[in-house]
Amino acid sequence: MYSATLLLAGSGMAMAASQYFVANTTSPLIAAAVTSTIPEPAGTSLSSEPISVSGSFDGKGFLYDRDSVLCNDQQEGGDDDTIFLLEDGASLSNVIIGPNQAEGIHCAGSCTLTNVWFQDVCEDAISLKGDGDMTISGGGAFHASDKVIQLNGIGQLTVDNFYVEDYGKLVRSCGNCDGNGGPRNIEISNVVAIDGGPLCGINTNYGDTCDIVDSCQDSGESCTLYTGNDTGDEPEEVGEGPDGKYCVTENFKSSC
Repeated sequence: MYSATLLLAGSGMAMAASQYFVANTTSPLIAAAVTSTIPEPAGTSLSSEPISVSGSFDGKGFLYDRDSVLCNDQQEGGDDDTIFLLEDGASLSNVIIGPNQAEGIHCAGSCTLTNVWFQDVCEDAISLKGDGDMTISGGGAFHASDKVIQLNGIGQLTVDNFYVEDYGKLVRSCGNCDGNGGPRNIEISNVVAIDGGPLCGINTNYGDTCDIVDSCQDSGESCTLYTGNDTGDEPEEVGEGPDGKYCVTENFKSSC
């Protein structure tokens, strides 16, 4: 259980909360297509510790953040530095993540994120920590100096109708995790990528794949290909995509 302060939009009223919040039964985050603008929050929830989710959590359009600044540039943190911890099979929807957290969202296994926005990514926005499939639909992320999505676990990642701006990579398969392996399969569709680098960083020696369809990117390569390892050494970059095997694109535009 976590403690938090909930601030309602357009009000000076604050209230304590110890479980899930119920407010504003309609969400402003639902959109039919990719949008480049973070919705106006319905309110703000500041938490002193990560919020654990075992089932479904609908944030009702609120901004969620830690109540003190944990972000320390690219210094890697752990579960304690997140704002949401999703258990295997959990889903999170209709939230805006503020800039104080350091690790964003950690998924212990399979998870689903719908209309989740990141104002200012710190170390990573979203990490798959255990094996499983991750689905990200809608939402977006800004100002990720390195990765937006980190895949430590093995499984399939699906990203659809997502906006990303000012980023290093959209997705990176872990290059040097202990016990590293694969394959990790990435499917990207209807993504708009502005002012950033590759959409995928994948390890060809582990059989990783990245398919990009119906998307646009105004800078950077579609994929960077690596030889991953499990020793902790810096992975070797071995090429760029699309190569027709590990990185495949279809209806992919170089301007947005």
